Formats: sequence, structure tokens, C-alpha cells
Amino acid sequence: MKFNLFRRPQAVAAAEPTGATTVTMAPTPAVISTAVDTSSSNNTEINKNDMFEEIKSKFLNEIDKIPLPPWALIAIAVVAALLILTCCFCIIKKCCCKKKKNKKGKKGKDGFNMKNMQGGEKHQDDDDDEGETGLTEEEKEEEEKEQEKLGKLQYSIDYDFENTKLTVGILQAADLMSMDSGGTSDPYVKVLLLPEKKKKYDTKVHKKTLNPVFNETFVFKVPYEELGGKTLVMSVYDYDRFSKHDVIGEVKIPMNTIDLGRPIEEWRDLDSADQEEPEKLGDICISLRYVPTAGKLTVCILEAKNLKKMDACGLSDPYVKIQLLQGGKRLKKKKTTVKKNTLNPYYNESFSFEIPLEQMQKILVAVTVFDYDKIGKNDAIGKIFVGSKATGLGLKHWSDMLANPRRPIAQWHPLQPEEDIDGQLASLNAKK
Repeated sequence: MKFNLFRRPQAVAAAEPTGATTVTMAPTPAVISTAVDTSSSNNTEINKNDMFEEIKSKFLNEIDKIPLPPWALIAIAVVAALLILTCCFCIIKKCCCKKKKNKKGKKGKDGFNMKNMQGGEKHQDDDDDEGETGLTEEEKEEEEKEQEKLGKLQYSIDYDFENTKLTVGILQAADLMSMDSGGTSDPYVKVLLLPEKKKKYDTKVHKKTLNPVFNETFVFKVPYEELGGKTLVMSVYDYDRFSKHDVIGEVKIPMNTIDLGRPIEEWRDLDSADQEEPEKLGDICISLRYVPTAGKLTVCILEAKNLKKMDACGLSDPYVKIQLLQGGKRLKKKKTTVKKNTLNPYYNESFSFEIPLEQMQKILVAVTVFDYDKIGKNDAIGKIFVGSKATGLGLKHWSDMLANPRRPIAQWHPLQPEEDIDGQLASLNAKK
């Protein structure tokens, strides 16, 4: 019915009189086109409204199907809107910060003012300082330590091709860094030929000096064809009676970088020594048993494991020495049998000592694992001690033994460097 209004009107022909001009009435095109446009726009608006109403009704129907109360849906919508707004805010903030940084960078490079013209050199220095301040505090401390002068060492090297002997002379040191509170040090030099760590030499300790004169020589028997893969290390230490010795500095010389055809004697500055992780020496399991009525202490060496490799073949020939100490004096000593070519020896050997109950608080038992050597000196692999004045596992093991008379108490102990244990024992005796 609506579309009948916009039907195209038909032309009406009037009666043609005789001899008159024929006039034809046609519709105006502009009027017809306008009518058509308005009708099509109305149709599209109606269609859009219908589609919107249909989508709206479908959406509401889908929401009605969700098993949630209306307040929950509103809360979810609010949270989602807040999240979207937060993300937009963060993005806008990042963009603004980048723009500000870029502007500052351009000003630093291209901006010139009177202050920059007057102190151009200073400005450049400031930039350099800012670049340096990018380092962390730890890195700064390391750089300061490296810049500190550690001292210098004079040494000599001579190789005897006929007897295949390398002679290293430690002559003197100068301007050493002070390690003690009094502004001095107690220096000595440790010499070894890496990668072989078993054979090493120590000079005598010179007390309270920063310019010690050693004049000591040490000989390494090394075939010339093997010498190229060795590195000579001369480390200067500060001796400490009651604690671990501190390294002052070292000199490392790869043997393939020097001419052994002539004797060498020269000075070289000390470099900072690499702080190596504590070397794992192995563990030992011992059993302690005390009978108060008989005054009898029994120490049983059960086994050891993961011992340090001391021989060139990658094994060791370990045995254990037990020492009974009182007031820094050795009362008695015992030792186990030698177990050949093993890093995990099993002993199960017991040793008894007669000690009255009133003396048990004064007694210390030191246990040292050695590597047996037929030719040279037997090298200590590691050491421990137990007693009422010990600490850590040593004290705990001793206390457990006294708390459980007549019962053997077994305990694993990690081996420590012999010099560290000797330092602890010396400090205990000094306290008396």
C-alpha cells in the first residue's frame, strides 16, 4: 500500500482540436528521482533498525541463558573495562616516555647553549663519567682492586737440557701490598708447575716486611717435550698463624712463551690471583666409642670416599694417621695400612687409647689422610679433628659419643686442607 503513492503517473493526452498544436504532458524527472531516493533511504533505515533490534534480542537471549546473576555480569563487565583502560594507559605512558627520552638525547647531542660553550670539555668529561657509572658497585670495587699496586717479584728461570731439570729462583719482592693491620705483611712465595699440583714448593716466611729477599731455588724434573704444556705459577702469600693465608698476588708464565735457550732473570708486576673455589678433598667416616668405667677411647677408621687424585695415573695410595693431642702436644699416634690405587679405600681398623674421664675435656683427636709415596714425602690429602673444643661436626660427633657411653657412634666428616686445620689447632692452643 505504501508503494502505490510513488507509482509513476501515466501521461494524460488531451483532445486534439483540429489544426491545433499537439501538447504532451510528461512527468518532471527531478521530482520522480527525489521521491525514489527518499524511499530507498527510508527502506535502508528501516532495515538497519530491524537488524539492530534483531541482534539486540539475540544478545539478550544469550545473556539470559548464562547461569549467572545480573550483578555478576555487571561486575565482570566493569573489571574488563578497567583492564582495557589500564592497558591503554600503560601504552600511552610508554610512548610518552620514549618521546621524552628521544628529545633529551637530541638536546644532549644538538643543543648548544652558553653553559655548553663555556665548559665544553667539562661536559664531555661528564658524559664519560656517566658512561663509567653504568658499572655496578661490585665491578667498581674489582676495578679499584686491579688498579691498586700489589707489588713486584724478581725471579730467575734456567733449564738444563742434559738433565731435563727446570730451576726456578725466587730472588726478592718489592713494594708488596700490606695485608696486616700494622701496615706490613708476612710474605712467602709458593711455586708450582701447572697442571701438576702435587709438587709445589714454599719459600721461608719473612716477618713484617714489604720488601723481602728470598734467594731460594727450586728444581722441577720435566722432560723438554712436556715443558711446552706447563705453566709456571709463583704466588705471593701473607702468612697468618691462626687463619687461612691470604694471597697478595701472583705471576703466571706459560712455558711455551719464553726462550729456554738462555737463563732468564727479570722483574714482573704481580697480578691479582684468581679466587678459586675450595677444592674438594673427599670425606672420611670414623667411629668413636668411649667406656667411662675403663677410661678407654676407641677410634675406628671405617672408610673414605671421593679422595683427591694425587698420582699421575689419577689415583692415590691413601692411609690414615690418628694423633692424640693435649695442650698442643702430641701424646700418641697411630696409622692404618696403605690402600693402593684407590680413591675410595675401606679400612675398618680400630685403635684404642686409655684416657681417664676427667681428661676427656682436654683431649683432641686429629685424623689426617695421606697419600703414600715410595720416593718423596707423603702428601696430606686432608685433615679433620674432633673434641670438646672443636666446632661443627667435630664437636657434635664428640658430644654424641659422650652422651652414649659404650656405644660406637659413626659419622662422615668432609676433609679440609691440612694447613687450615693446623691453623685452627694453633689458635686453640694460643687461647690458653
